[in-house]
Amino acid sequence: MNAEPHVNRIQNFKNKGKDQDEMRRRRNEVTVELRKNKREEAVLKRRNVPTMDATTTDEDDFVSSSINLKKLAKTASDASNPEQQLQAVQAARKLLSSDKNPPINDLINSDILPILVECLKRHDQPMLQFEAAWALTNIASGTSEQTNQVVQAGAVPLFLQLLLSPAQNVCEQAVWALGNIIGDGPHLRDYVIRQGVVQPLLAFIKSDIPISFLRNVTWVIVNLCRNKEPPPPFDTIQEILPALNMLIHHTDTNILVDTVWAISYLTDGGNDQIQMVIDCGIVPKLIPLLGHVEVKVQTAALRAVGNIVTGSDEQTQVVLNHQALAYFPALLSHPKEKIRKEAVWFLSNITAGNQFQVEAVIQAGLLPKIIENLSKGEFQTQKEAAWAISNLTISGSKDQVYKLINEGAIPPFCDLLSCKDTQVINVVLDGLNNMLKMAGPHVQDVANIIEECEGLERIEKLQNHENVDIYKLAYEIIEQYFSEESEDPSLQPISSDRNFQFNPDQANLGGDGFKF
Repeated sequence: MNAEPHVNRIQNFKNKGKDQDEMRRRRNEVTVELRKNKREEAVLKRRNVPTMDATTTDEDDFVSSSINLKKLAKTASDASNPEQQLQAVQAARKLLSSDKNPPINDLINSDILPILVECLKRHDQPMLQFEAAWALTNIASGTSEQTNQVVQAGAVPLFLQLLLSPAQNVCEQAVWALGNIIGDGPHLRDYVIRQGVVQPLLAFIKSDIPISFLRNVTWVIVNLCRNKEPPPPFDTIQEILPALNMLIHHTDTNILVDTVWAISYLTDGGNDQIQMVIDCGIVPKLIPLLGHVEVKVQTAALRAVGNIVTGSDEQTQVVLNHQALAYFPALLSHPKEKIRKEAVWFLSNITAGNQFQVEAVIQAGLLPKIIENLSKGEFQTQKEAAWAISNLTISGSKDQVYKLINEGAIPPFCDLLSCKDTQVINVVLDGLNNMLKMAGPHVQDVANIIEECEGLERIEKLQNHENVDIYKLAYEIIEQYFSEESEDPSLQPISSDRNFQFNPDQANLGGDGFKF
């Protein structure tokens, strides 16, 4: 065998062991893949569709007869007849509030959009403002092009003025409309921020605000916190964080869920934003939500703390210092697969940390739970468990890796060598190679475990894999640890018992950690 590739491979592992930031960066990128097929937990845009519209038969007849949208728009523009004007705007709103296929484009083509925007200026007619704001809210709930047409018609400055209206229903509808515009994406989000939305929006967070109104305000805050490219302006985040710190105590589940999603979006924006969240003191309030009775709250909290531990070791330690790992035995056994998957993903970032953090996972008794998910979880959960184990073989000490082996990680780890996912196969081969490399004089014991669970047979087959990295690494493992030349008599086990026993005394002394 040519020795050079093997030397390079070992050097790669030495480099890997020193580059835990790189592991974390990779884990953060994989977050996109982990969740790419999931529906957004907090809806970007919302249409205001009443469950029951308390209108008279005459009004319903008016809507039904309003097929001529151009005529409807003309009536809506006639301020000389306030009653008919209100009725026409209300008719447009009802058409836009239809459960199925609201005629948004048809109404835009009728040229009613600038008329509705003009109605927002009628401070002497709060009911007209309300109906116009509602109609515009539902237009802005449509496609990006439709939302942009509302903005281009000049609605945003007027909605911001309506946040100061003495009529609460007008205020709330303006908040809703702005939420739809902000939810369109970072461009409109930042435009509305520059127009000055943040302070008047946050001013609504007070004890006497109705729950339905506060739910809308919180949802808009979520949209302000969304998107990483680019992220919200730092000064906006600084303004919002105290409000989130207050809302995280709220007893309403909807408000709490949206608050925690807002935090999760902020912590998904890189180490600087993670630090801002930590500095505002919200982490001690966030961690207990991992044990909340509502699954929606647990899911959001797990995402938020999971994002924090993609940061630096110091940022990860803040989460561990608040006893986050105490919640993970339950999370790793949760009846919902998506919770278990993200719980293992969280731990894969801890095992990518320093040896003190790896030890915290071991001392919390979580290795058997990780291995159980590796063995019995759905494939995406198994994939995350494979990363958790492979990261431990890179970050952990010899004794920590021995502990992992003693817990029975190798057989289910080897089972994944038969999957079709090349990334997973690479992760498993890397982990096995590290285990063998760290076994020292007990390498044959590790090799025997791999062979007895049919891992060797799978590795041999991978020597014919189409992926270059896979077949090279498979070949190197076979050549280094399973060929006849690798069988040095001095490396043979001194006992037929191949179960390693972790010895904490030896760990402290830097020993090899095996006791026979």
